[in-house]
Amino acid sequence: MRGDIPLRRSLRSRLLMLSALVSLCSIAATAWLVVSLTAVAIGRERGRALNDDARIYDTLVGFAATHPDWSGVGPTIRALSARTGRRITLTDVDRRLLADSAKGSPRTARSLPSTASATVDAFAVDPALAPRRNGTLSDRIDPRAVGPFRLTGQERARLETEASRVARCFRGPGQILSVEVVQKPNGRPEIELGGHPLDTGDRCEVDRLLTRTATESRALAQLGRLVNDCLAARHAPTVQLTDDLTWISATARGTPDPRAAETCLATARREQLDPYVAPPALLFATAPDRKISTFFDLSGANRMRIAGITVSVLLITLTVTYVAGTRMVRPLRALTGAAKRMADGDQSARVEVTGDDEFGRLATAFNLMASRRQELEQLRRALVSDVAHELRTPLSNVRGWLEAVEDGVVPADESVISSLLEEAVLLQHIIDDLRDLSAADAGALTIHPEEIDAAAMLTQVARAHQGNAGSTGVELRVRAPEGARLHADPVRLRQAIGNLVSNAIRHTPAGGTVTLSAHRQGDEVVFGVEDTGSGIDAEDLPKVFDRFWRAEKSRSRSGGGSGLGLSIVRKLAEAHGGSAHASSTLGRGSLFALRLPARGPDDTSRPPA
Repeated sequence: MRGDIPLRRSLRSRLLMLSALVSLCSIAATAWLVVSLTAVAIGRERGRALNDDARIYDTLVGFAATHPDWSGVGPTIRALSARTGRRITLTDVDRRLLADSAKGSPRTARSLPSTASATVDAFAVDPALAPRRNGTLSDRIDPRAVGPFRLTGQERARLETEASRVARCFRGPGQILSVEVVQKPNGRPEIELGGHPLDTGDRCEVDRLLTRTATESRALAQLGRLVNDCLAARHAPTVQLTDDLTWISATARGTPDPRAAETCLATARREQLDPYVAPPALLFATAPDRKISTFFDLSGANRMRIAGITVSVLLITLTVTYVAGTRMVRPLRALTGAAKRMADGDQSARVEVTGDDEFGRLATAFNLMASRRQELEQLRRALVSDVAHELRTPLSNVRGWLEAVEDGVVPADESVISSLLEEAVLLQHIIDDLRDLSAADAGALTIHPEEIDAAAMLTQVARAHQGNAGSTGVELRVRAPEGARLHADPVRLRQAIGNLVSNAIRHTPAGGTVTLSAHRQGDEVVFGVEDTGSGIDAEDLPKVFDRFWRAEKSRSRSGGGSGLGLSIVRKLAEAHGGSAHASSTLGRGSLFALRLPARGPDDTSRPPA
């Protein structure tokens, strides 16, 4: 029997690998799902945080652009804190507290973070946080900082009336573009057609709406003076400002440097708006400690994602299990089919061995079992045939003699009775041999070992067969040293050696010799019966201990014997824990040997296992 199956081919390893594969798929899918949902949650939280930061910053910049100082910013900060969940603290550039959304004791400079979230300055707007509005951020001034350009209430009311009139005019029949009235930071209403400002045209008397007010004219003139004073200090030509706060050359002497003009315009705007805009402030917006709860949000997208992963893992598991189960069940089905065919009488049923795992070993064992069963069935049939053949001859002889006596052909004299007795003894011998073999096969062949002398045993056997050997002209010799002792059943041992001697005498021609020997070899005593007979062919040598096997191919009984003697010898040797062997050279003789342990079992009445 070969050793254990290699680990990589073992069914146990395959099942472990299958379980590991399914577990790995589940773990990988779960990890991917967790990472995916967590990434989505973090992205949402980050986006919400950015939106909150932008909202806070833009609101406070708008407050600074429309108020000359930070007094009164407290309600705005508290409203933003309630809306965003952030704690908002506002300080000046020297970190002196201006406002704090938290109740209780205000923050001190030490309790504030080392770095501010942003600097709130209407003159230096952060383009990344401030949304785009009507106006420009090229100078980084918030468009809501209008200062002296803010219209009075009377001007705003008049322009709103004009804007409503123009809008009604443009909303007339056949108008395709949408018309909306929007308000600019300084309070001036503006008409938008299809999303674009209406800045010129003579239809619907639009010029009345676009005409500059007195407030705007004064503010624009003031800004122009500031710009030209700056350019004069730089020895640059003067410029003229338009309504949309862009500049053009004011004289034909030359065009000023665009960079100098833009710089002076930005400086002038800051100087003009400074009294109307709150000073810069530091913004500290901190979020409270909270866990990301979006992962547990069973939204529609998350439910679909979880359902998709679950279905994918289930399909992978079912597919892998089905494929592995099919591969595992296939050899079992083949074994089941072969077993059914064998049960139906097909002795040639075999299964294909496809691997060296447990199923492969099982298939090999099944094929060996089927082969052995087929051999046993053939032996059983041969045994029935041989027993019938062996019993037929003596029974036919007995029947023939009895019928002859009954018919008066042969008188019932002493010779007839002697022949009938001889046949009856032969029948009894065959029956006794069969009984011994049956007991050996059933494990019921009992032995009663005792300490015996090997040389004395061989002498007794030789003396018992001396008469038979002398009548056939065969010489018996005994060659055994003194002191070779062993534990064995003397009766069974004499029976076994006697069978070997009888067989040797039967196959040794007149003038030949049969030698009985015994010697100690390690922990065993080896008995040998060697003859100078005809020998056994090498092909037939493995069959000499089979039941009813004879060297004579014609199965003739002319030489005597039942064909069971050598089978009984092997069974008796095995009953003693030993073995029987044969070697032969064709034409020169044979040697039969019994190897028995020197020390027998302690229990003298227990049958051998």
